[in-house]
Parts: sequence; C-alpha cells; structure tokens
Amino acid sequence: MPYLTKTLTSVVEQTIGRDRLEIITVNDGSTDGTGDELERFAAQYPGLFQVFHQENSGGPSAPRNKGLDNARGKFVFFLDADDYLGAEALERMLAMAEKNNTDVVLGKMVGVNGRGAPASMFRRNQPRTDVFNSRVYWALNPLKLIRRELIEKHELRFPLGYKTCEDQLFTGMLYLKADGISVVADYDCLFIVKRDDGGNITTTTRGADTRIRVLELMVDMVEKQVPAGPDRDGLMNRHLSIDMFHALIHLARESDPELQKKNYQQLAALLERSYPDSLKAQVNAVTRLRCELIQRGMLQETIELEKVDREHRSTGVQPDVLVEGDRAYTRLPFFRDADRGIPDEIYDVTTALQDRHQLDSVTVDGSVLKITGHAYVRRVSQDAAATELVLRERGSKVEHRFPTTVLATPELGAGKEDGGKYRYPAAGFSAEIDLANAVDGSRLPKGLWDVLVAVRIEDVVKEIRFGHRRLPSVQSAPQTYVVTDGEENFAAALYYTNPYSNLTLDIGEKMHKVADKLHVDSVRWSSSIPSQLEVSGSWKLAAGPVSALSVRLQSDGGKAVTLPVTPQGDRGFTANVPVQGLASGTWAVSMWLPSQRDEGWSKPVAVQPGLKSTRWYRRGLPWYVVPAKRGNLVLRVGRVALVKAGVKRLRALRSA
Repeated sequence: MPYLTKTLTSVVEQTIGRDRLEIITVNDGSTDGTGDELERFAAQYPGLFQVFHQENSGGPSAPRNKGLDNARGKFVFFLDADDYLGAEALERMLAMAEKNNTDVVLGKMVGVNGRGAPASMFRRNQPRTDVFNSRVYWALNPLKLIRRELIEKHELRFPLGYKTCEDQLFTGMLYLKADGISVVADYDCLFIVKRDDGGNITTTTRGADTRIRVLELMVDMVEKQVPAGPDRDGLMNRHLSIDMFHALIHLARESDPELQKKNYQQLAALLERSYPDSLKAQVNAVTRLRCELIQRGMLQETIELEKVDREHRSTGVQPDVLVEGDRAYTRLPFFRDADRGIPDEIYDVTTALQDRHQLDSVTVDGSVLKITGHAYVRRVSQDAAATELVLRERGSKVEHRFPTTVLATPELGAGKEDGGKYRYPAAGFSAEIDLANAVDGSRLPKGLWDVLVAVRIEDVVKEIRFGHRRLPSVQSAPQTYVVTDGEENFAAALYYTNPYSNLTLDIGEKMHKVADKLHVDSVRWSSSIPSQLEVSGSWKLAAGPVSALSVRLQSDGGKAVTLPVTPQGDRGFTANVPVQGLASGTWAVSMWLPSQRDEGWSKPVAVQPGLKSTRWYRRGLPWYVVPAKRGNLVLRVGRVALVKAGVKRLRALRSA
C-alpha cells in the first residue's frame, strides 16, 4: 500500500498542473486495500480521478486496456502502482513532444531499491529520433508519454493471456508506427521500484514458456513490419540479446525435463528461420555463443553458459580477452574445447573491444598542441600496448598519427571494475604536436580535426574517439588560439562536439572565428579632449598576440590609421583614438589583429547608442565628426563650412 500512495501522490503533485490531467486508475481485483486507497484519492481530488474496479484478470493487459478505453486526453502515460514520477516529468515530456511534434516520449528511468533500469537510450536528450537511429527499442516497456491518436489510429491494445512481457508487442508497434520519438535524458522522470516483498510481477512470474511465446510474437512482428537488412537485424539483436537470455534463465530452472526440452527446441526452430549470418555478425559474443549452442542442440552446455554468464553479471567480472595477431577473442566457456568444437569466430570480439579513457589536460602552448590522459583496452594485457594520437579531418577523412610518451598509471584497474582483477599501470600518455610543422614540416591544414586515441596490441588496433570523458579541471568551453608558423598567424580552436562532447581541433576558423572573440563594450568621446575617441572592450582568446591588437580607422579612399590598445586587467583593453588629424571623408572603425602575410582579422565596431557628433578646432578652423546612426560605426569627418554655418546661425537668430 505505501507504494501505491507514493505513486498517486507523485501524479497529483506534477508541476504540469491538475487542470491538465485526467487520472484513470484500475483496481484489478486487488485484495490489499488498493481499492479503498484509490477511492480515498478520488474523494480528496474531486473530478480528477476515474476509479474502476474489476475482477482479477491475471496480468496488466486488461487494466491497461480499460484505461485506454476511457482515456480522453491528447496523450497517455502508463504508470505502474509500484513506481512514481519526478515532479516535473510530465511537464518536460509534454514540452518535448509538442516542441518536436513527436508521438512517443521516453523519460529517463531510475532504478530504486536495487531494481535495474534501462540506461543506454538516456545518455543524451534526443529531440526527434526513431528505432533505427537510437537505442529506444531496447526499452520496450510502455511507461512512456504516448500520443493517444497514434494508439487509436492503429487500434492498438495490450494482448491478453500474458502475465509478463505483454507490453512488448504494444510498445514495439508504437515505436514502428510513430511519427518521431523523443528522449528526455536530462531529468529523472520515472522511478521504477523493486518492492521489498518481491511482489513485482516480473519477479514473481516464473517459467520460460510465456517468455518464448512472446519472443516468437516479437520476431514475427519485426519480420512483418521491417524488411530484411540492417534495420531488421538491429531490432532482432535486442530480442536475442535480452529476451532469449531471460527465457534461458527460466529454462535452466525448469524442473520438468520434457517441457525444458520442448522449450529448447522452440528456440532452435526460431533461430533456424530468423538468425541470418548478418545478424550473427551483429550480436555480442555471449549471444552468438548461446545461439551456436542452441543450433547444435547442446542443452547442458547452454545451461552451463547461463550459469557462468549470471556469475559474470553478478560479480561484474567478465572473461579475459586473448589477442592473437589481428584478432581478439573472449574466453567464454568452451573456447578452443576440442570436444565441443566451437569455432573461434563465435568468440571473436575484435570489433567490440571495450575501452576506458580519460582526457586529463589539453592546451595549445605557442604552436604546440599538448594533451595528457589515459586509454586502455579492458581485460587485455597491456604489456605490449602502444598508444598513438590520431588527428582525422572530418570531411576528407585524411588522418595523421603521432607518437605518445607513456605516463605511469599505477592505480588504474585497482577499483571495482572487473573486480580489480586487471591492472593498467602504463596506460597514461602525453602527446605534443607542433601544429606549425605537423605534416612533413608544414602546418596542419585547415579543417575540423577530430581527436582519437589508437591503442595497438599486437596487430589489433582499438580507435577511441577521445575527450567526452575528462577531468573536471579541463575547460569545456571552446578555446580559440592565434598561433604562428613563423611566417604567418593562423587560428586553432579546441572545442567539444554536440551532442557527443568529443574533442575536435578547428584549424583555420571553420567554425570558430577569431574576430568573434574581440568585443567592444564602450565607445565615447573623451570628456577632456573633445576630438579623442575612447574605446574599451575585451578579448576572449585563449592565447594569441594580443599586444598587436589595434583600433583601425579606414577611409573610403583606402587610407588606414592604426592605434594600439592598452591591456587592462586579465582580458580587457582600452584605446585612445585622436581624430583631429583625420582627413575629410568617412572612416570605418574596427578592431584589428594583424598577421605577418595577410590582412589578419578585422571586426567592425558597432554603432554605440548615445554617441553624438563632436567639434574641435584645427589651426583656428572648426572641424566636426558625425557618427553613423545605425549598423557599423563610421565617422564622417569634415571642416565646418563657415559661410553655410553663418547662414544657419543667422536664420536661427531670426526665428528666435
């Protein structure tokens, strides 16, 4: 009962507001006082609740269908009686759906009291995606925000007759028919609870029979809805990796040998028709071994594999990886067992090696890119490992590789990962790359250069896109530098990609402009010298020849006057610009950072509100400056025409 109370409280306290909610509750024959608690809430919040009481149906499908039959809202959200919502969950999920016009929204799930929760699809917000370009299909529960029109358009309901896994067919069809799926990953939306009394239906429902029936249904659905190819394989991977695994857990516990044999033969028949070579290449090694054993009819070996795999999962210690030449193999049961004869390719993990990495520091010092961090391949001896830093240009795929220096990391591997069984004392590295002569004595060409780390063990190379795991001390904001190759200055910027937050080096201002780092905050006339312009601002470059920064005035006739700035504090500058010596004409005002061989960088100064015209005397004659009223700052300089000024003055006196 406390679970239900917390569930209902979390709904009525949603920040979206009760005026936007209808809460439909179904008492499916509960005998623990659930019905009374539902009625109590309905009485406390008149008009908000619909409460239905019915005979126990034996599973969640019937009560969920009852709710759908009576729902009238634009969206529906299913919430089990054990679970509860974060306060802003519905508000955030609805905003995501409406902003992106999507039909289904997944909110980040959090396990409570030791219950596992799906995680791979919640690594980042996804405004609009689908089942083929994300991991959402790996969360087939219905605990999501769903546009009700989608449900009714396709006449979807939960299948009856199942106590567990019944939601997969409903949710799978929703995913495939949806016009866009969103993911809210930056807020804990749904808390799924493992009950202290073990009363969760997924925990209490025993037997492989139902799970295999649902697996067959899902395979049929996928094959009917999705053409053969990579998209179908991606969805089938989920069913073999998760659903077949769960079925085998219960099959191993089956006390009836005849039923166990029957269930095993059902799995073999399923694989015979629905396990092409393309799917075999995509699934992970333990799933591939499961399928191989089932296809060979090796029941006892399959049961032994499940025992070992459960031990691996509970302890967090996975088997060693053997590297031989250009291939890597995981040492799962029966590897190179002559009696079983399982081929090595079943254990091949060359393209699925797990790594760990961290960026510790990165900067550009002068023209030298300096990076430190660590990287290693898990569960592999690092005695012969060698690490290179790779810069790969995003568009052309041209790459350059640079050696690194080993840094000692005696504590790596000493923690909980893999039970502390593996150590990586030489996985640290430092790299220094002179950008001015990085390529055959010439500077690194313009482009967006993605940073990777390549760890080589024998002839196996694991390439790691680098930077998204970094120390808190590493500056995450883009850092723009002006560096020199001895002949000219050029721009180099370090930044982290969106959405994956990996490190990239921008050479030549492909995305990060030097001029954007020059800011003018104020332009005004000196209070003591009417013909002197006072400019103040700041620069946001990480490093560069800021001492060469100037204010430049350029006339419409091509003449230019430059005046150096005076640094102020850490990032500020000021400049005094006397205009009394300027020739008649218009003069554009800009900030200018020169280069040796080209024009360098120029940024026009914007018109400053309130900057008025001014006058002064040169050799006894009056001169004036009139600033532009809008756009970029342009000064119109000229000598006052005395006759014209006298006429204007006379007219003003007469009209007075």
